[in-house]
Order: sequence, then structure tokens, then C-alpha cells
Amino acid sequence: MVKFQKVTALLEQALSGIPYENLEISDELKEQVELVLVQLRRAIGKSGDVYDDELYRDVLSLYSDIGSVTESDMLRRVAEKLQLMTITDLTQESLALLDMVSSSGGDPGESFEKMSMVLKKIKDFVQTDNPNLDDAPMRLKSPLPKSQDGDQDMKVPPEDFRCPISLELMTDPVIVSSGQTYERECIKKWLEEGHLTCPKTQETLTSDTVTPNYVLRSLIAQWCESNGIEPPKRPNNSQPSSKASSSSSTPDDEHNKIEELLLKLTSQHLEDQRSAAGEIRLLAKQNNHNRVAIAASGAIPLLVNLLTISNDSRTQEHAVTSILNLSICQENKGRIVYSCGAVPGIVHVLQKGSMEARENAAATLFSLSVIDENKVTIGAAGAIPPLVTLLSEGSQRGKKDAATALFNLCIFQGNKGKAVRAGLVPVLMRLLTEPESGMVDESLAILAILSSHPDGKSVVGAADPVPVMVDFIRSGSPRNKENAAAVLVQLCSWNQQHLIEAQKLGIMSLLIQMAENGTDRGKRKAAQLLNRFSRFNDQQKQQSGLGVEDQISLI
Repeated sequence: MVKFQKVTALLEQALSGIPYENLEISDELKEQVELVLVQLRRAIGKSGDVYDDELYRDVLSLYSDIGSVTESDMLRRVAEKLQLMTITDLTQESLALLDMVSSSGGDPGESFEKMSMVLKKIKDFVQTDNPNLDDAPMRLKSPLPKSQDGDQDMKVPPEDFRCPISLELMTDPVIVSSGQTYERECIKKWLEEGHLTCPKTQETLTSDTVTPNYVLRSLIAQWCESNGIEPPKRPNNSQPSSKASSSSSTPDDEHNKIEELLLKLTSQHLEDQRSAAGEIRLLAKQNNHNRVAIAASGAIPLLVNLLTISNDSRTQEHAVTSILNLSICQENKGRIVYSCGAVPGIVHVLQKGSMEARENAAATLFSLSVIDENKVTIGAAGAIPPLVTLLSEGSQRGKKDAATALFNLCIFQGNKGKAVRAGLVPVLMRLLTEPESGMVDESLAILAILSSHPDGKSVVGAADPVPVMVDFIRSGSPRNKENAAAVLVQLCSWNQQHLIEAQKLGIMSLLIQMAENGTDRGKRKAAQLLNRFSRFNDQQKQQSGLGVEDQISLI
């Protein structure tokens, strides 16, 4: 090992002394010589040179004391000796660490974390000591003057503002499919090199699409302004939503507009919040491209925040309707519920908002509950009681929105009991007797679901449902006939008195007709009921020699 290091040092010394730039050789050969020279210098600096005890002690100190304040002299020595003198050097070192994680199976481990923190310390020092640092070798200045409390007077950007790859303050932060944010050019280079994973999490990327993080960009600009630092200039060719290796189809004026609206959402002025939420509501309504771009920009958490902190009913209405429009996009549904935790805020609006806001909150829950996992979350958040209230006392549209949401939620078995306990059954039975409400179809469909639950059977059975169901089988629409029959299938399997009552009301001929001419589902339900009547009649004959008709005559 020592011999190898000596040879490396001799080669570096020899090549450094050759004025190859003045020789009449091809550019390609010059580049090859320069590349070899760079690699030799890096090898000398990073080999743990046994002859440099000071470097060994400095690096060991940095590695061991991650959380402590490090002297600038030590950082300067390490940066010089490890040849971490340019942005390119520092970026390549970061990428090398990430490659180490990839090759080790994706588990960074404690060692990688410490190495990453050491590199961050060096990078922070280099950037602070050389504010105009570019790809030219840095010229280290004298130590920074100490402040009165003895600390370096540095303005180190928060970690979240720095790209995990380059460790630089981000000028054009973009979000990848894993949800992590990077500097556009850095992640572009990472992907172009053939990597298929997120550099930070090692999660496999489902797409090479990147989307601007407008909120973070705004926060970085605010931090720069408050610290008297000139905000970083964004590259002219950056786009709001693009493949990492290609330009976006979204016009600049569109993504600039979104960025402006997000800034207004964070404003302390109510008028700005209201107008921004209203404009996002309209943009999200227009097309799916807008929905993806707005969600990826970080707008949803800001809108969710307005659901609970805003006392302005119009702002609240705009915010919940914006979320409704964004939820139309399938890929946004999970983000709204899990990444942004929007459900409690939506339920708050459903309970406390204006009638229009409550209606749109119910419609939002319906849209989100299309995904089975969301049904559980929404039900657990207490959404069902206010939906029942809206179904009972809302406007025509409010009742429709509440009913569709309740139907979806009650498909999940765990929500059926919640709905029964919230008093849904009496509301549904009342709506069935009010044809003018226009809620018959929805009410019957929900009753058919609730009747499959033990608590539902009990409460529905106590509401004198049989005459109502028989009437729907007699004169209802095909859909209502099959749902009414579905209710009776459940009730009659639970309580034989319902069989006797339905027979008395003349259901047999209706079921025979339905079994012959009904919908496919209607035929199945009619056949199930006829089979129950047949078995019940046989049982009664065996027990007493009397049929159902005789039983009825004795009542």
C-alpha cells in the first residue's frame, strides 16, 4: 500500500511538471492527461496518506464529533488535502457516497450518515468561506472574524433548503416520484447516469418526471431576504413539470401563476388567501394537467391549512372545493388523505362550514372514498355523523352529495355500525316516504348495504320496512326493485315474522314476475326470497301440517 502511494505521488508530480497545454497534441489527448492528473490528485488526498498524521487526526475528529462546532482551520486543512476545492469536487463526492449506498443494497447505515455529515460540514465551510465559489479551484481566505459570542458569523442555509446531492442551496428545487426534493440539474444528471432509485431514500422511482417545488422555492427566497443574502438565480431553462431529461409542455406563465398563487395562500391578508384559493379552485377544475401540477407544487397542505384556520366562509369554501377538484385526479387521492392529512379538515368544514362548503366537503369525501383504504380513514375521522346530518337537513344537492359519500363509506363493514349508530336508518326511511325529495334511489341502495350488518338488520327491522319494500317491488324502478328485494333477503333471514308479513302483502306473485323479467341482480334476489318462502313453508308443514297461508289465517 505504501509503495502504491509513493508511485501515485511520483506520477502526479511528473505529470504536473509537463507543460502539455503548450504541446502540439490533440484536445482529446489533453483531456485524457488532465483526467489522469485529477484522479491521481484525488487518490493522493483520499488514500488516508500515512505520512499525513495531521489529516488523519482531523478527519477522525470530524467523524467522531458530528454534532459539535468544528474549528475553521481544521475544515480548511481537510478541504485542501482531500482536494475538495470546487463545486464539481464536492458534488462528485456526494454522488460517490450515494453510489456506495446503492451498491450496499440501499441501507445507508450509521457510517454513511456520519460520512454524509462530515461532507456537509466541509461543504458549509467552503461555501461560507467562498461565497462566489464556482468550478474554479477555491482560494481559501483567512479565518472568518468571530462574533461576540465566539461563534463564526456564518449564514448556513437550513438543511431542507440544500440539495441532498450537491449540498448547495437549491435554485430550482424539483420533486421526484418518491416525494423527495432535489436541485433540478443534480437529479437530472443522476437519472441520466442510469440510476433508477431516489438518491436519498433508495426507493425505486416510478417515473423520471420531476415537478417544481414552488413552496420550497418561495421559502428559500424568504430566507435569503431575511438574512441579507441575494436569492439564488434560477436557470433560464427550468420548467415546472418535466421529464428530467426533457423540457416541459407547461408554459412558463402557467407555472409562474401557480407560484404566485401559493405565495398568496401563505399571506397574512385574508383577501389574498381568498382570491388565491378561488383561482386555484378554477384552475383545478379545468383539466387534469392543472390538477397534477398544482398538487405537485405543494398547494394541498396550504389549502388544508385554510380549512381549519380561516374564519372566512368564502375562503373555506374555495379551499375545500379546490381539494375536491384536485381529488378528481386519481393519483392525488392518496396524497390528499395520507401525505397531507386533509380528512380532519374536510370533516371540520362538513360540521361547521356554510351550506355550500358542507356540500362540497361531502362531495370531496365521496371522491376520496373511491379508494378502499380511504374509506377506513374517513370513517375513523368522524365523517359519518355530519354526513347523516347533511342528508337529513341539507339542500337537494347537499343530500345527494351526502348520500353518495355515505354509500361509498358503508361498503366498508366497519363503517356500517357507525352509520347505524349515527341515526342513518330513520333518515333513510323518512326519505323513502318523500318522493319529492328525489332521494329514493340513494336511500334504498344504502339500506340494502346496512341490512347486511347485524346492527343494521335490527334497526331496519324495527322501522316497519316490509310494506315499504313490497310497494317498491310492486311499482318501483328496476334498480329500486332489486334493492328492496335485497333488503328483504337480509331481514327475512333474520326474522321469520317478516316472511309472514310479506306473504300477507301479496309478495309471492311479485317475486315470481321479478324472477322471470327482472334485472340479473333482481332475478337473483327474487329467487333467494322465493327459496326462503319455500323452505319456511316446508318447515311449517312438518311442524304443524299447516302452510304459510294457514299460518296467516290464524293471525
